[in-house]
Amino acid sequence: MGSEAPPVVTVHITGFKKFHGVSENPTETIVSNLKGYMEKKGLPKGLVIGSCSILETAGEGAVASLYKILDSALSTHESSSVDRVIWVHFGVNSGATRFAIENQAVNEATFRCPDELGWKPQRVPIIPSDGGISRIRETSLPTNEITKALSGMGYSVMTSDDAGRFVCNYVYYHSLRFAEQHGIKSLFVHFPLFLTINEETQMRFAASLLEVIASLQQ
Repeated sequence: MGSEAPPVVTVHITGFKKFHGVSENPTETIVSNLKGYMEKKGLPKGLVIGSCSILETAGEGAVASLYKILDSALSTHESSSVDRVIWVHFGVNSGATRFAIENQAVNEATFRCPDELGWKPQRVPIIPSDGGISRIRETSLPTNEITKALSGMGYSVMTSDDAGRFVCNYVYYHSLRFAEQHGIKSLFVHFPLFLTINEETQMRFAASLLEVIASLQQ
């Protein structure tokens, strides 16, 4: 009898298109190129990249696409021998100087500017049936360990408890709820602009992040 094979981790990734004040969203570029970048670099053992999708930077507009992608990935997972599924969402924080591993999302939509479909909610619960706007959902992934590992690789990265109240938090809240319901995991990571940290460094960071996540699941 041989030892059991390590679990296969399938990671699905999303980024966002442009939005008010950000004409080029770095996460659209990163997510669009990540699969090819990682295959060229060599995928870590036990890691599979599932889908790489770009969402509209809009609350309801993004969520409709998000659920379609989530459901599709889930049905693929159920019909295969994949052991673990993790959703990783990338968003931009245009004022940030380092990467942020987001620990949680809040059940509140308060958009500082209209989203790309013109919606500007104020103090609205994202999922009313979850209760009030103070309700929090946390990721089940070890954010402090992920941050520590990435810091050890030389990246400027922090753990954050505030994903804002805009579309990033909106999508993350929906994803965390979906993950909890279906026994999978979800994580949101904020990226700076390419003007702050160049594209090559951000691509390397995204690849390193997935490697760290996969290694922590073994």
